[in-house]
Amino acid sequence: MKKIAILGTGCAKCAQLARNAEEAAKAAGLTYELEKVSDINQILAYGVMTTPALVIDGKVACMGKVPPVEEIKKMLA
Repeated sequence: MKKIAILGTGCAKCAQLARNAEEAAKAAGLTYELEKVSDINQILAYGVMTTPALVIDGKVACMGKVPPVEEIKKMLA
């Protein structure tokens, strides 16, 4: 199971990243757990300075942007 976390304060970009990540995981046929992290201390613990950020299985995959679904599918592979 893939663990996907969206790090951010809940802005529109954070919500879009969550939708894209969920769509990518479903399209790839993955079982996954999606978590939204808005606590600033938890975000900083990942070393993230720019939100939104996408974390896959504990590793920061991207930050400061909202990649398209196809790009996220590649990150999940």
